[in-house]
Amino acid sequence: MKIMKKIGVLTSGGDAPGMNACIRAITKFCLNHKIECVGIMDGYDGLIHQKAINLGYDEVNNIIQRGGTILGSARSKEFQTVEGRKKAHAFITQLQIDGLIIIGGDGSLTGAKIFSDEFDFPIIGIPGTIDNDILGSDHTIGYDTAVNTVIEAVDKIRDTASSHKRIFFVEVMGRDSGLIALNSAIASGAESVLIPEKNTDIEKLVEDIKEVHKGKRSAIIIVAEGDDAGDAVTIMKKVKPLLSDYDLRATVLGHIQRGGNPTAYDRIIATRMGIKAVELLLENKSKLMIATEGSKLVTRSIDFAEKKSPDTALTKLQIIEQLRTK
Repeated sequence: MKIMKKIGVLTSGGDAPGMNACIRAITKFCLNHKIECVGIMDGYDGLIHQKAINLGYDEVNNIIQRGGTILGSARSKEFQTVEGRKKAHAFITQLQIDGLIIIGGDGSLTGAKIFSDEFDFPIIGIPGTIDNDILGSDHTIGYDTAVNTVIEAVDKIRDTASSHKRIFFVEVMGRDSGLIALNSAIASGAESVLIPEKNTDIEKLVEDIKEVHKGKRSAIIIVAEGDDAGDAVTIMKKVKPLLSDYDLRATVLGHIQRGGNPTAYDRIIATRMGIKAVELLLENKSKLMIATEGSKLVTRSIDFAEKKSPDTALTKLQIIEQLRTK
């Protein structure tokens, strides 16, 4: 059995609120067990270009409430090549790291599996992405915060929409997944939601808007950025000629959904996942992903680190449709 004396951690792909809470938990748990903790800067790119720092109590003090990631993040094309991964392994060997924890989305965790397979190196994956689109886990780090950010913004948009009898198309993140759009639509009382998992019929959308807008001063349409009909501005322009008597507006929330202080939920699951990841490495486990199943933490094969099927999203879409005012 391999004795873990030094563990590395990196964040990869898009940043997500709660990543810092996870880094903090990993570092403190390691130090409390007399294990060195090394932070790899800028994701896999840091492994290739040899960027690392020693993590101690001072480095992770007062970061649990901060969004983003103190280690930085990046998408590395070079790591997708065999030569790039050889460079990464050489740096890990040079640092004498015994195991690695990867915090990131489906692409990052898939890269971790490939790396582990090629070099027989112990790796544990933690799902960190605001899209919540990783198969096998109910929630990912950052998702709860992103949805709450959207809800807060939509609540404010609703105020001005009601004041001026306007219909707002609000674009949220979700290039391949509509889960942010769906849950924020349910929680904010939106009148409709457009997601990548279901084709958008512009004519039907127009009829729905006419129907739900009767007797109301406002309407909110949540649009996932990956919707097949286009972004919020494009969809609004398509709808405008068919709703000439309506006052339409479009708002793109953009990257505010990635930032900000993580919610209590994201801080808690990030902390629990970080501790669990170190425990698994100490048990000589590898190629596992930590996931949530209800309130429990479970482990899955890292093979589960792929995008969720549309079924979950489409089931929630029915909730929106059932609540429409007819």
